[in-house]
Amino acid sequence: MTTTAQARSGKGHRDENFPVASRLIHPRHRAPILAFYEFVRTADDIADHATLAPAEKLTLMDQLEATLLGKDDDEPVGVALRSQLAARQLSPRHALDLLTAFRMDVTKLRYRDWDDLIGYCRYSAMPVGRFVLDVHGESRTTWPANDALCAALQIINHLQDCGRDYRNLDRVYIPLDAFAEAGTGVEALGAAQAVPALRDCTRRLARRTGSLLRESSPFSSQIDDMRLALEVAVIQRLAERLVGLLGRRDPLSERVHLGKAGVASFGLLGLISGAFRRVGRLLPTGHKPQDA
Repeated sequence: MTTTAQARSGKGHRDENFPVASRLIHPRHRAPILAFYEFVRTADDIADHATLAPAEKLTLMDQLEATLLGKDDDEPVGVALRSQLAARQLSPRHALDLLTAFRMDVTKLRYRDWDDLIGYCRYSAMPVGRFVLDVHGESRTTWPANDALCAALQIINHLQDCGRDYRNLDRVYIPLDAFAEAGTGVEALGAAQAVPALRDCTRRLARRTGSLLRESSPFSSQIDDMRLALEVAVIQRLAERLVGLLGRRDPLSERVHLGKAGVASFGLLGLISGAFRRVGRLLPTGHKPQDA
């Protein structure tokens, strides 16, 4: 039987579309965040594995969960995360939620409507931000804005990879009612270029994702830790740029990811915006600078 280590894709935290424990994060917080990332990345790679049978994928995820909960020491990534959680007296809840999402990836290949997709994001995306906030000791009043941003990031990823997910895994996150409203079906994702109806479908979803980003726009200003607040501001700006690209480009035939130069330039804008928001928290009402 394939082991969890053998199922890994080789992808690391520096290969992600958005920063993971970047230099903005204080060094004392990087170890638990990276341990969480490695655990989640392992489960993600299992769910996306091209040749593993569904039953084998679920068994490997059960093994990760058993180690995380202290039932054995068989999975090194589970031991590492468990140790970090214990050192900080943090719950395994967020990691367990992610495992729920990866099990859904194996067993649920279609989503009925927007609410069904957001229900998936409740397990696949929101716990990531919530974990980082818990590591920093932030208030749970930040969770609504976090949840909006994390859901937006997840849906951006779904739209970017919609063709590949369909061709390689028969997995479709675009809601079925969105296809129907645009007058097309999931089979359109198998083409080399999107038909006009599919372009209309992805544009509508990009606009709806933009609404989530408007909900998350105050997030960075709600965070007490300055370094984390700046990281969130960077991610917010990158997400806004990507939603713009998805509104204009065909995800089947055109590039809808940012290159290193794009990440750097829009990341800088995010830093500037985040810095202005931080200053605004310290100024009396009526003397706040305009957002960058």
